[in-house]
Amino acid sequence: MTEIHDEAADDPQHPEEHIAPVPRISVQAFCETEQTLKAVTAAGEDRRLAKAHLTAKSGGLAAAIEVYETMPTPNVIVIESDGTRDILEGLDDLAGVCDPGTRVVVIGNPNDTAPYRELVRRGVNDYVVGPVETIDVVRSICSLFSASEAIITGRIIAVVGAKGGVGASTVAHNVAWTIARDLALDSVVIDLDLAFGTAGLDYNQDPAQGIANAVLSPDRPDTALMERLLAKCSEHLSLLAAPATLDRVYDFGAEAFDAIFDTLRMTTPCIVLDVPHQWSAWTKRALVNADDIVIVAEPDLANLRNTKNMLSVLKTARPNDRPPLYCINQVGMHKRAEIDVKSFAKTMESQPLAVIPFDSKLFSTAANNGQMIAEVSKSHRTTELFQNMANRLAGRGEVRKPKRSLLGPLLKRLKARTGRGSAPHRKAS
Repeated sequence: MTEIHDEAADDPQHPEEHIAPVPRISVQAFCETEQTLKAVTAAGEDRRLAKAHLTAKSGGLAAAIEVYETMPTPNVIVIESDGTRDILEGLDDLAGVCDPGTRVVVIGNPNDTAPYRELVRRGVNDYVVGPVETIDVVRSICSLFSASEAIITGRIIAVVGAKGGVGASTVAHNVAWTIARDLALDSVVIDLDLAFGTAGLDYNQDPAQGIANAVLSPDRPDTALMERLLAKCSEHLSLLAAPATLDRVYDFGAEAFDAIFDTLRMTTPCIVLDVPHQWSAWTKRALVNADDIVIVAEPDLANLRNTKNMLSVLKTARPNDRPPLYCINQVGMHKRAEIDVKSFAKTMESQPLAVIPFDSKLFSTAANNGQMIAEVSKSHRTTELFQNMANRLAGRGEVRKPKRSLLGPLLKRLKARTGRGSAPHRKAS
C-alpha cells in the first residue's frame, strides 16, 4: 500500500485550521512595537485579507483616540497595549470616540492585569496576548466575521496538473466524490476548463447549464442562481459543469470567478476546483486564494520542473498558508523510464501527498463508464489512496487500517478450539 505522507500538517507555521477570508472591510491598526507593526503590515498582504483595506501606524491607544476624535472609525480597530497604561481606562476613552458597530481587537501585553470579562464588557471582540506573528493577526481579524455572522465558510481545494494529461481532473473528481460520500460533507465540484472539461463525463451528467452561465451572467451571481445551475450527482455532491463547447473563446479577467467562489462559500462546506493546465491571471488567482492546493504530476523531467516552479511561486504568494501539496500519478507505467519517487521528493524538498500507481484498465473503465474508482473496484488500493487524500484535504487527517498482528492467526485458532471445547455436553438419553 502506498501511503500518504503528511509532514506539512505538523508544521506549526501552517496550521490545519481553516481560516475563512473576510468581506470588504476597512481595518486600522495602532501599534506600540515595531514587531507588531511589521506583523500587521504583512497580514494586509495575506490572501484572506485581500478584500480588506488595512492600514497600520504607531502610537497605540493614545494615537487611536486622537485620530478618531475628528474622523469616523473603520469596521475594525486593532489596538496594541504596551502595559504602561491602564488598558481599561484607555478603552473607556476609546469608546467615547468609537462609532457603533466597530469591532475592536486588542493585542495585549503579558503585564496587563485586566480580566477578560472586563475587556468584553467594554466592547472588545478579541484579545490576543503579544508578541504576535502575522498569522495571529490574520486569524483574529477573520474570526470576527466567520464566527459572528454564523455563516458557513466553505473550504476551497484547488487541483491542477503540472502538465496537461497527467490526470489532475480524475484526481479532483475522485477526491470530491469521496469527501461527499465518506465524510458526508456537502461538496461542489467546479469544472473550470470551460472548453474541454470532463467532469460531466466522469460523473455521467449532462446538465444544460453550468459554470459558463454564472461567469458570463451580467449580474452578480447569488445563492438562488447558483442553486439553479448546480447539477446533483449524489446526496452530498453537486457539479458546476463546464460547457465543453468551442463556439466561443473563454478569456477572463483575474477576478472573473471571485463572486462565484464567494457565493458558494456561504452555503457549501467543501468546494473542489478542477483547474485547467494554463497559467493566466485568473487561474493563478484561483490557486493562490484556495485553502489547499494539490499539484498532480507524472514522474518525468518536465513534470519535475513544472511542479518545482509552481510550488515555489505559490509558496511565495501564500506565506501564511500551509505549503501547496503535490501527488505523483501514473507511477509504474510499463516500459516507461521514470524518475523514482525518492528523487522526485528530494527535488521538491517535501514528500508527496500520495503516490498513485498506473492502472490503465481500472482508470479507463471508470472513465468510459462515467464512474469513480471506488465504484469500479471498492477494494482497490487506489480507492484507499483517494479516501486518505479526501480525509487529509477535508482536515480530518489520514485514515489508516489497523496493523495486522503476527499473532492474529494463532489467536484465532486458539479461540476456535476453546469455543469447541466449551460447548455443553448433551445428556445421555
